[in-house]
Amino acid sequence: MISSESDTLTAVKPSSNPGADVITVMIVDDHPVVREGLAAIFKSQKDIKVVAEATNGEEACELYDQLLPDVVLLDLRMPKKDGLQVITELAGRKGPKARIIVMTTYESEEDIRRTLRAGAKGYLAKGTAPQEIRDAVRKVAGGDSLLPASIASKLAESMTHPELSERELQVLQYMAKGRSNKEIGQILYISENTVKAHVKSILAKLDAMGRTEAIAIATKRGLIASPG
Repeated sequence: MISSESDTLTAVKPSSNPGADVITVMIVDDHPVVREGLAAIFKSQKDIKVVAEATNGEEACELYDQLLPDVVLLDLRMPKKDGLQVITELAGRKGPKARIIVMTTYESEEDIRRTLRAGAKGYLAKGTAPQEIRDAVRKVAGGDSLLPASIASKLAESMTHPELSERELQVLQYMAKGRSNKEIGQILYISENTVKAHVKSILAKLDAMGRTEAIAIATKRGLIASPG
């Protein structure tokens, strides 16, 4: 393995005859310790081989095109292209669809919903037991989707919540930054009355009594980043 701490692609060339039963895996994470830990999990497995590692989203897309691994283990928060962008890009490619398992510390309802909608086949929390990760890779490589019970529960809960429109999400982001209705209107080139209508709809959809509660609920669900 050629390891890298910078923006250099990291690939492990598969053996000349790895065998039809070997599942090829690419690990994508910007933290070297995480990549090394995941690679170690598969080192002793005869049916799973790590063929590539990438430190950011751009590298992931490049290496995927070169090697076409059976399964991609993907972090969500990365430089250059985040996990959601990678999933969307790979899902849009011609040919066999990428089988992607998201592995992240972020388990908000919106993160789960967005990644699965984009085309991810599995969603695991970092810290998942090694055997569970190996089993997940085998299941997804076999064409199955995989969601642990805790993740499936959050996804089911998210489906009961009305979705905010793109404009409402924009207004919500500026609300979280402390902007007034007038300021939001000026930034988005819409009238103050239109902003007020969006705020009213946001409060109703989030079942919030006011702006502060709406921001707290939205942050918990992953609709917006934590203020500050």
